[in-house]
Amino acid sequence: MSWFDGFETCRLPVDGAEIFARHGGDRSQPALLLLHGFPQTHALWHRVAQQLAHDYFLVMPDLRGYGDSSKAPGLPDHDNYSKRNMARDLVQVLDALGVDRFFLCGHDRGGRVAHRLALDHAPRVRRLCVIDIAPTLDMYNATDMAFARAYYHWFHLIQPAPLPETMIGANARAYLHAKLGGWGSGGLDHIEPQALADYERCFCRAESIHAACEDYRASAGIDLDHDRDSRARGERIACDMLVLWGERGVVHQLFQPLDLWQAQCAGTVTGQPLAAGHFIPEEQPQATARALAAFFR
Repeated sequence: MSWFDGFETCRLPVDGAEIFARHGGDRSQPALLLLHGFPQTHALWHRVAQQLAHDYFLVMPDLRGYGDSSKAPGLPDHDNYSKRNMARDLVQVLDALGVDRFFLCGHDRGGRVAHRLALDHAPRVRRLCVIDIAPTLDMYNATDMAFARAYYHWFHLIQPAPLPETMIGANARAYLHAKLGGWGSGGLDHIEPQALADYERCFCRAESIHAACEDYRASAGIDLDHDRDSRARGERIACDMLVLWGERGVVHQLFQPLDLWQAQCAGTVTGQPLAAGHFIPEEQPQATARALAAFFR
């Protein structure tokens, strides 16, 4: 099958950014919003999209600061890269595409955006799936030596600019390949050549590296403020959730994802580990598609 054959692309203006998105599938079927993570683009979903295109209208954006979406310099408080603003971007994208309610799935950083979207725009989200994450606040609160070693990038990328940008920029391709082949993934063989080329093209630029750092700086600051405020007010995800995680990943080793997500969800939380590292939609695309189809059916 050719690369995203039958899918269309668009660039849509939102508040403070321009979002690139690819969409397609069956417009008469329910909409499913698929969100990628770091250091990737919507290309993460290519193999999964092939499995689901007949049963859903799929929308796959590049998050603000990633892929072919715009990459503005970060604000002093990093608010323009907050998950709240990223979530608002995506609601505006779906508004422009004529989509009201939708299913939602996010991997990695996309899962964190999806979490905030489900809290801030609860009536829009029919069901939510997050892949290989635990809640951001819980992960930071549980930081110990094991977590800091495994997720060192959480603490490196949040350092003041331009330190991490300069260090990564010295050999961005090597950094990218190390990330894509890490976290239990065992190398790059699971990545399609077209997807890897897309990641290299989009990530290995100064503005992209800065935007990725801003994403993490926001998660270590303003996003935690938003999460604490939501918990203080008793806000919980209203819909049912599916949680998937990799058997070889850090989340499986160090956290109890079902328990942590159930504590943040008023609906029913189900899930399972899959035989993968961190990049589950690429390592196990058929198993991922089956799990999503069964949950969203």
